[in-house]
Amino acid sequence: MRLRLPRPRAAGPTRSVSLLAVVAAVGLLPWLSGRDPALSVLRARSAEQEPTREALDAVRRDLGLDDGPLSLLGGWAAGLVRGDLGTSWVSGAEVGPSVLAGFQVSLALMGAALGVAVLLGATLVAPVLVRGRASAGAGAAMLAAVPEFLPATVGLLVCGVWLGWLPTSGWEGPSSMVLPAVSLGVPAGGLLGRLVADALPAVLAERWVDLWRGAGVSRARISAAAVRRVLPPLIPQFGMAAVGLTGGAVAVETVFAVPGIGRTALGAAKSQDLPLLQGAVLSLLLLGLATGALSALVRRRLLGPALRDAALALPPPLPVRVRPAVPLVLAALLATVVGWGLLRDPYAVDTAVRLAPPSWAHPLGTDGLGRDVLARLGHGAASTVGTAAAVCLLSLLLSLALGFLPGVAAGAADIANALPPVIAGILVAAVSGPGTGGAALAVALISWPPLAAHAAALVQEVRASGFLTAQRAIGAPPSWILTRHVLPAVAAPVARHALLRLPGIALALASLGFLGLGARPPAPEWGLLLDESRAYVERAPWAALSPAVALALLAGLAVSGAAYARGVTRTTGRRRGLEA
Repeated sequence: MRLRLPRPRAAGPTRSVSLLAVVAAVGLLPWLSGRDPALSVLRARSAEQEPTREALDAVRRDLGLDDGPLSLLGGWAAGLVRGDLGTSWVSGAEVGPSVLAGFQVSLALMGAALGVAVLLGATLVAPVLVRGRASAGAGAAMLAAVPEFLPATVGLLVCGVWLGWLPTSGWEGPSSMVLPAVSLGVPAGGLLGRLVADALPAVLAERWVDLWRGAGVSRARISAAAVRRVLPPLIPQFGMAAVGLTGGAVAVETVFAVPGIGRTALGAAKSQDLPLLQGAVLSLLLLGLATGALSALVRRRLLGPALRDAALALPPPLPVRVRPAVPLVLAALLATVVGWGLLRDPYAVDTAVRLAPPSWAHPLGTDGLGRDVLARLGHGAASTVGTAAAVCLLSLLLSLALGFLPGVAAGAADIANALPPVIAGILVAAVSGPGTGGAALAVALISWPPLAAHAAALVQEVRASGFLTAQRAIGAPPSWILTRHVLPAVAAPVARHALLRLPGIALALASLGFLGLGARPPAPEWGLLLDESRAYVERAPWAALSPAVALALLAGLAVSGAAYARGVTRTTGRRRGLEA
């Protein structure tokens, strides 16, 4: 059983420094981007006004831009101490009420989406409670890999436009929450359901379950106790999902024109409305920190006083029997589609066959310019999957390094967890410009904390193990212990964890591409394909469904492949132990 070690004392200062660094980076955004903020603000205020030197100078005097970024940042910080977030550079309105209004909308949407996620997660967990064993989780992983903006767009067309059941845009009341909440809740429910379903079989195999069954305790009561036993170690993951539903809902808020805090931040960044952007980002960071503290409190309450100090952790997950045909079939499908697409030209334009349905000439149809969807999907695999794999590798290496420095990583991880991908994408795109490399860097900056936490826990356990004590006793040098014992014991589990996060990283890259912060046209990147097909998804749904199905297949392949590899490894290890 794993014990939870106390949080490093350096976490508090590191958290404060990381928070200040992010806020300062936001404050320096116009100067980091190299674009004239006066020109951006002038265009946002009045698109028709000519950007003459006199007009730009007037904007600079009005905003105090001539005083420099440090003076503006200091003035904003001084106002923040007084509870004043400043005034919008574009509208001249107070930032505080605007941020509060957007924050309230996003919180309401997050609550509704979390309700959908819990219901879907419970549906995925129920078969595990009945059977007592888990599947490979490929189905839940596919749900988790569905891009939020795809069901948002389809739901808007079907339920909003065709059937007229629900509002298609704006924020008019509870009915306006239904479509956005379902769009956000389905992927989150797949993720949360998979986390609980993966942990339940090992819990149901614990000794206390047999004792309760022998004592005649009902199945319903045992199931409730097993779920309670599973929840405490997973509560932080639930908190991270809630923060993601609030700050990461920018794409859904954009589709439905919901005035949430994420969409507010994105609009402020595009117009370089610095005070509004600073207020929105600060609210998201504080929400992340508050959610983390609340998650820790709920976890301690669920554990109870008897287990609070030991912080009961989950047992290692039981190996799942996965037939090799499952990952092989998924891999064959992806390889066939990608290989077939690579044989075609992804940039050839033929307006005579615009939005053509699937046929032998175009197996997945054509897009709005008459380009072959199969070709663009195949050539986009290298950009999307290859970039996601590179980000995974970078996150893995960073997490293995930070696993030996938990005091340095802990506080920074809290801030990175609270920072939505779109905000990181905005900051990176401001410096390097939109592109695949910038999107990859943005996702890498926020994808390492779960892996680093996993690596730190494993490092602490291995260092405290008996066989390492024996190695030290016989005089083994530290370098030998590190390279021959600690790293091999840590790297393999964390690498499998990184592989399981590959679909989520690909989805984050696709989301940035969808919002215009990733690859630029005419690149055949999967997120960009989804964005381009949104305008004509009603007439040519195959253009949007193709990259979405590819992302789902990638998720199923990653999960089933990792489960099969883990099962083979454990079976081989058990056989070697018996032979010895």
